[in-house]
Amino acid sequence: MLELFVASNISTMAVSKMIITRYYGEKLQTLVASVMTDWMTSKSNWERSTMLKLARSGRSLSIGYFIVGISALLVAYFIRLVIFLQNIHQPRRYLSYRFDYIQKSPYYEITWFLQISGATYAVFGNYSVDSFISILVLHMCGQLINLRTALNNLVDKLDNRSISSSKFRKGLTAIVIRHEYLIRNTKTINDCYSPVLFAHMLIASFQLCLVIFQISTIIIENVNISPTKICFLVLYVCLVLTQLYIYCYAAERLLLESTNMAYGVYECKWYNLPPKVAKDLMFIVYRSRIPLKLTAGKFANFSLELFGIAIKTAMGYLSALLTITN
Repeated sequence: MLELFVASNISTMAVSKMIITRYYGEKLQTLVASVMTDWMTSKSNWERSTMLKLARSGRSLSIGYFIVGISALLVAYFIRLVIFLQNIHQPRRYLSYRFDYIQKSPYYEITWFLQISGATYAVFGNYSVDSFISILVLHMCGQLINLRTALNNLVDKLDNRSISSSKFRKGLTAIVIRHEYLIRNTKTINDCYSPVLFAHMLIASFQLCLVIFQISTIIIENVNISPTKICFLVLYVCLVLTQLYIYCYAAERLLLESTNMAYGVYECKWYNLPPKVAKDLMFIVYRSRIPLKLTAGKFANFSLELFGIAIKTAMGYLSALLTITN
């Protein structure tokens, strides 16, 4: 029963994420085009260095996610293949989803292959969308860092009298416009995926609870079960945690860098500027008072704190289940 629950959840989430991505395809294509433009138009070494640093962070998370996902998938392949070979000559054969009326060849073999293909699609469907969202969010973080650095450089130039007040205002106007542009892009990402991420967070919490409960039951009751299946359960827990952590890490970084825009104004040499010019910096401060967020519906904001809360919630459900069973 648990295997059916796990398989149906991961498949449902993969299909939901792909449908959302397809539905908002035009908006997301615009975002991807803006990312490509940012890479092609960045001229300074410090800009590219910041972008590469955030891109490497996203790549590391994506590679870790891929390793855990492909490991769980390969172990699942092995388990299903062993069951398939053991039951191939049996009068009654079972599938992952038990269609009892499919027993004759080649219908059984075709159905078995389709279910294995579906599991592969589910894992890679989740992986591709999760990695896509996290990389987009981390790119926005890199652009916010570059914007804050550009603001500090602009203030330093005016303080050193290397530019005039009129050029400073032109540069500040460009920074404010760029800031608004990044805010709109980030809100577009959140508006597209917020509902499906809410479902993802809830399902992840229940999956953690139920899978860890099964592992605990196996250990406590000394159930005779193959080490391969225990390995799969452990890898699946790691996969769910990795999925959740990717979103929480990217959202935490976004929250930090969006609020750092206001701190960037505070940390620059605004006190050396003429009062009329210094007042113009308040536009950025006011706009940075509300941090950018990646939300799970309208109920919670993804962050490392939410990651801990989700684990605590799953452990609370687990404790209740263990108490009931005992």
